[in-house]
Amino acid sequence: MDLRGKKPVFKRTKTAVERNNIFVTIRRYAKKLKLQYNGDVYLETVRCYFDISQENLEKCRYTYQGNETYAFLMSDKYIMALYTHCLVARKEAAMQDMQVEGLTEKEYGMVRLANVGEVLFQALLFDDIKTEYDKIYVELYTISILS
Repeated sequence: MDLRGKKPVFKRTKTAVERNNIFVTIRRYAKKLKLQYNGDVYLETVRCYFDISQENLEKCRYTYQGNETYAFLMSDKYIMALYTHCLVARKEAAMQDMQVEGLTEKEYGMVRLANVGEVLFQALLFDDIKTEYDKIYVELYTISILS
């Protein structure tokens, strides 16, 4: 998010310094809001799953330092499309009104996106791509204030 203009902006980082600069900006923004953190700020982590055909997966196979791995070359447009896909899938999941055991009413409201006020920060991190059930997934992190 562009904290100066208050609009979502895609930012790609290539170095740890660039990532740290984003985190410093987030901390400054949080201080500016003077949040109390008394149960009204939540961090939500959602897994976003993606399919890739076996043919395309084989094209991405590499050997790095003697280990077999995969490398995905992605343009900014492709990354933005994956991010948008995650947001749409998260919203659709909220609309399905799933019952989740063990959550408080406030937390269940967040799952339904009913209590979410302002979103402070949102990121789709490709640093730690994993596989599960023959699908690839990344984590979508959202820090929001509940109303």
